[in-house]
Amino acid sequence: MEFLAVAGSPAYSSFRLVELTDSLNAILASGASKVTSIKSLYVHYVYAQDKAAIDSLKNVDTPERKYLEQLLHYGDESSELNNDPETKYLAKVITGGRVEQDKQRLLLFVSPRKGTISPWSSKATSIAHVCGLQNHVKRIERGIVISIIFKDNYLDSGKGYSFADVLYDRMTQTLEPHLPTFDALFGTHAPLPVGRVDLHSATSTPLESLQAANKSLGLALDTSEISYLLDAFSSTGPCPRDPYDVELFMFAQVNSEHCRHKQFNASWTIDGVDKPNSLFGMIRNTHKLSPGHTISAYSDNAAVLEGNPAVHWAPDTVTKTWTQTPEAVHIVAKVETHNHPTAVSPYPGAATGSGGEIRDEGAVGRGSKPKAGLSGFSVSDLLIPGHRQPWEIDMGKPGHIASSIDIMLEAPIGSAAFNNEFGRPCTLGYFRTLTTRVTTPSGQDEVRGYHKPIMLAGGLGTVRPIHAMKEQGLIEPGAYVIVLGGPAMLIGLGGGAASSIASGEGSVDLDFASVQRGNPEQQRRAQMVIDACVALGTKNPIRSIHDVGAGGLSNALPELVHDAGLGATFELREVENADKGMSPLQIWCCEAQERYVMAVAKDGLDIFGAIARRERCGYSIVGRAEGGSQEEQRLVLKDRDSLENPKVIDLPMSTLFGKPPKMSRVVESRKLSLPKFDTTLSSYLPEIPKEVLLKEAVDRVLHLPSVGSKSFLITIGDRTVTGLITRDQMVGPWQVPVADVAVTATALMEGIKTGESMAMGEKPILALISPAASAKMAVAESLMNLVASDIQGGLGRVRLSANWMAAGNHEGEGAALYEAVEAIGIDLCPKLGVSIPVGKDSMSMKMKWTERDSGVAKEVTAPLSLIVTAFAAVGDISKTWTPQLKRVSEIGESKLVFVDLAGGNTAMGGSAVAQVFGQVGSEAPDVRDVGTLKGFIEACSEVRQKALVQAYHDRSDGGLFTTIVEMAFAGRVGVDVELKDVARNGEVGGIVEALFNEELGAVFQVKPADVVAFTEIFVAKGVKKVDIKVLGQVKEVNDQKITFTFNATPVYESARSNLQQKWASTSHIMQRIRDNPTCADQEYAAILDDADPGLSYNLTFNPNTPLYSGLESKPRVAILREQGVNGHAEMAFAFRLAGFTPVDVHMTDIIDRGLSLDDFVGIAACGGFSYGDVLGAGAGWAKSVLLHQGARREFERFFNSRQDTFALGVCNGCQFLSRLKELVNGTEHWPVFEKNASEQYEARLCMVEITDDEEKPCVFLNGMSGASFPIAVAHGEGRATFSNPADLAALQNKGGVVVRYINNSGKPTEVYPANPNGSPAGIAGVMSANGRVLAMMPHPERTVVRESVSYLAEKGREENWEQGPWVRLFRSARRWVG
Repeated sequence: MEFLAVAGSPAYSSFRLVELTDSLNAILASGASKVTSIKSLYVHYVYAQDKAAIDSLKNVDTPERKYLEQLLHYGDESSELNNDPETKYLAKVITGGRVEQDKQRLLLFVSPRKGTISPWSSKATSIAHVCGLQNHVKRIERGIVISIIFKDNYLDSGKGYSFADVLYDRMTQTLEPHLPTFDALFGTHAPLPVGRVDLHSATSTPLESLQAANKSLGLALDTSEISYLLDAFSSTGPCPRDPYDVELFMFAQVNSEHCRHKQFNASWTIDGVDKPNSLFGMIRNTHKLSPGHTISAYSDNAAVLEGNPAVHWAPDTVTKTWTQTPEAVHIVAKVETHNHPTAVSPYPGAATGSGGEIRDEGAVGRGSKPKAGLSGFSVSDLLIPGHRQPWEIDMGKPGHIASSIDIMLEAPIGSAAFNNEFGRPCTLGYFRTLTTRVTTPSGQDEVRGYHKPIMLAGGLGTVRPIHAMKEQGLIEPGAYVIVLGGPAMLIGLGGGAASSIASGEGSVDLDFASVQRGNPEQQRRAQMVIDACVALGTKNPIRSIHDVGAGGLSNALPELVHDAGLGATFELREVENADKGMSPLQIWCCEAQERYVMAVAKDGLDIFGAIARRERCGYSIVGRAEGGSQEEQRLVLKDRDSLENPKVIDLPMSTLFGKPPKMSRVVESRKLSLPKFDTTLSSYLPEIPKEVLLKEAVDRVLHLPSVGSKSFLITIGDRTVTGLITRDQMVGPWQVPVADVAVTATALMEGIKTGESMAMGEKPILALISPAASAKMAVAESLMNLVASDIQGGLGRVRLSANWMAAGNHEGEGAALYEAVEAIGIDLCPKLGVSIPVGKDSMSMKMKWTERDSGVAKEVTAPLSLIVTAFAAVGDISKTWTPQLKRVSEIGESKLVFVDLAGGNTAMGGSAVAQVFGQVGSEAPDVRDVGTLKGFIEACSEVRQKALVQAYHDRSDGGLFTTIVEMAFAGRVGVDVELKDVARNGEVGGIVEALFNEELGAVFQVKPADVVAFTEIFVAKGVKKVDIKVLGQVKEVNDQKITFTFNATPVYESARSNLQQKWASTSHIMQRIRDNPTCADQEYAAILDDADPGLSYNLTFNPNTPLYSGLESKPRVAILREQGVNGHAEMAFAFRLAGFTPVDVHMTDIIDRGLSLDDFVGIAACGGFSYGDVLGAGAGWAKSVLLHQGARREFERFFNSRQDTFALGVCNGCQFLSRLKELVNGTEHWPVFEKNASEQYEARLCMVEITDDEEKPCVFLNGMSGASFPIAVAHGEGRATFSNPADLAALQNKGGVVVRYINNSGKPTEVYPANPNGSPAGIAGVMSANGRVLAMMPHPERTVVRESVSYLAEKGREENWEQGPWVRLFRSARRWVG
């Protein structure tokens, strides 16, 4: 067999090639030949359907070859690399198929890992088939060829390439010095057989045989489970035969710590005393005592909480018209971890972590929907090259585990990329680093840190009330059992078991095998199927649904039927499978992603199939449910292709889900020997003058990742998709990442006021001192953050997720875990009246390895880590507090009021300042008085209703100092702070103690006239008056110095700009390494500009002014989407607000079902990732029109034969329209939109100016000319690129550029991040010559709900805008239609 290799465009940009060159030279041994340059090229490998097809595709003159070349032509045509001689040489190599290595040039080929199908391939192949090549192309794969030029001769050591890891991802790719073979890319082999474990071997006992299988298969079975299985498969057991390997593997996954939470269900004996409760029992206690407002707890993929009355917004399944159905919108809450895969392979590990949690939110009850996400990371010290911090410790690491810096450069991108492409905004998170030495009671040193990282993924979603529960009886015998989504692939084997052991205890190969790989566009398609089924209401064909996660189908399918009290028979060969050579074990147990399992009623199969085909989402009917008698509750897996083993699983459900002996933990407690923290700092820096010590402390604390800016983790993630985000991480006119809480609106609905909020808390370092204090402080911190939102119903409606991470078998950690769970499950949460209906645990937080060179054994153990996420319903989304200090010019004089909830206690243990001096401390902050905390939360609600608070920020990491300076950063102001009421003296020790302790407390900005009323309310709720202190005031804007005094004597002073750069420094350095350093430097420099006026609303129109009256008709607009589009709901709502009838139109309606656009006055091409942006952003979508004759005629007639039509393309829709120029008259000078200059996904709130010519107006922008105001931006490929420079001038001269990025001073700009993508002349939107077609990269539709914007000027509320000002764009179109 053969394939066709087709050269593509350069794979890496110029600055990426420079980075690669530097990286390789840093790795090459001294004395080795250095790299002088690197070039790269994409290579496409085309697998033809048959010999006739390959012959046709090889012939450059055939129509099929020309179609193929059109498809594979993408990339930046303006790049100088296209004309580079080495690039042309690489293209020649690919075309000729001969690779000749020479002494100074090394050619390396990066290709997909053998036996896998890359997500790129599945999407590119789909495009080829849609475009008419289905009879010629079986599959298209993509790789990269890299040319490395050395100064001298390159000497091959014969041991592989030392720099290989820089060039490829060993998890998903291969690296070879030659073109990949057909077999490596597309080869298949006969299916591998099922394995049988011989328990009656002549050479080993049954126990020895099972123990050998336990090790070779990586099952992680404990002694009791092995005994249980030996009994089950004994001559007197329920399965008197030898087990198949697939049965053992399935049992291991279903019963892994990861899935069954054995330690949380165990009995405990601590220090010889039997404990009365299990850990899970204590968690359940909170729900038992406070069950209200919780609809589902502990029984589904996520918890379901009571929501607010609003609407369900979805297309009618018959007419496809978007429709509002009044009903309650219940809240789905879930937080997961994906620690082990992220340690092994950060990008795919974190991507599939987010993907798996998204599936949890979509698989509640009978189908639900993700809404807003969060992410978090804990790693050991970063050790950034050239920027190592004085407190950091380098412990080394195992060879197959990623370093902390690599995790933080790659994993957040993986997580964000999955969220972005799926279409879930990420609006909340945390980031912590830690490596520290502690002393055990026996005097031994021990290293605590996060070599086994924490990768947290979570969020909230929604579920319809009628679908919220998995009710018994809904699945009936005979129901179809379906797998929805992607195919089985040889990835992710044994993730559940691998995650259940301490890293380093298993094998390296098993670690890699356990990591999955994500395809978010596939998951988006599956979610669209779920959404359409859910929209059917009582006719929803889905009776129950589960996501496919740990253990793959081997866990999900048995759970689905077992939960219904049924059995089932499945056929292995009905499972869609991308690798026909996989064994039954591999098919059944692999954790290939983007899959759901569901039961569909017999009478619902046809409608389900029609929905799935419309969405181009694969599904397979793999079995039928069977009757519920005890005898019928069997799990049978047939293999029709095997004559020898026609049944590879045949087990009673009671054996699979039966309870092996309950775990019993007998542990001893242990208290570490921790010295008290020296607040004078002199013992840590004895050589430094006393007057410099405070400055040194400030500098160090602001550089600590848990304190400093998290901007580099935030702007990579879409925070506006859905149009429902009313509070994200970025705050105020200067978009500073300091928000305490994330808030969403309940639904896309006129006049919506209610919503949901979520906030996080985690205090893991405290657990080294006091596990109980650590847990209570994590809960308290989450509530102190949550209170920034208008919590509806008070604490009684707050619900928590608790995610527990610990090295459960490490000395003292079991007892510590019990103490922590007891502290909140029995004590704090019941007293507060909050419950914990959802959570997760990971009990293997230790990394062990032996240094290869020295043979020294090492281990790094994480501290007990509880991460709490608090969820609440919100009464008024417009009343969320932020840390942004209001300026004197806005509100007059104001005071900074500190409310101390610690009663004057100043414990320094676990603080940031202790960490940056290499210490832990001996005394932990704690929830000193639960009643005071409750009273504080109640008082916050009252002062909010009376509008007494201008800004709010709680005291947490970095102490009071960080709280105040972050508020100043957000407001871009200076402050005067007097410390005499909080510091015991003016010496270094007293000031450090006051500024950097992390006890509970908060700072409020209050007008002087409101201070008395503010104080009275808090005192009435139980906060002592002595603990409410006026600390300072906000300065005039021309004085941006931040000054701390003690008795009027300055103890610390710095310019706001200098302090903010210190605070942003770590984020800036990471951004420089990861992205285009020029862009990173421009953003960092902007911090210094005291005169920057920030974002502003400069409108030339009144958003409330009606543009028309008496228009009874509602013209139909096609809300156009292709697979992967995710911005359709908010686009439909924006057109509804303007008086149109939005209609859901999928490209399959046009291509497969002949839908005509004649019935529509407008089309709106929505944002998202059509085909996952393969073949160029929007290009695959466009080519499905250009290369499909029926679709081409339909669009050409719509654009050019009619004069009554309009078209809007936003983001991906803009990219789509820009590539249809040949069909749209008057767009010949339009650009296409390529990769951002930063080479990063950019999610920003940017200023744009409308430059529409009122004499030749744009349908959408008429009456808006001259207005400038913020707009949501979220794209990775938005840079306007012209193949001919003359086109730019022509477009501008003809008035075709109608939306431009401007800086905060109102000038068109190409400077980052005001211009987020580097578009020339600030181009953000272009129109056709007739004004009827508008293509723009920013998102006007996402902020039509007034509060759904990261920064809304106060005049928007003062003038009572009914909607956000971008609604005018849609209303202008309605006026034009008339």
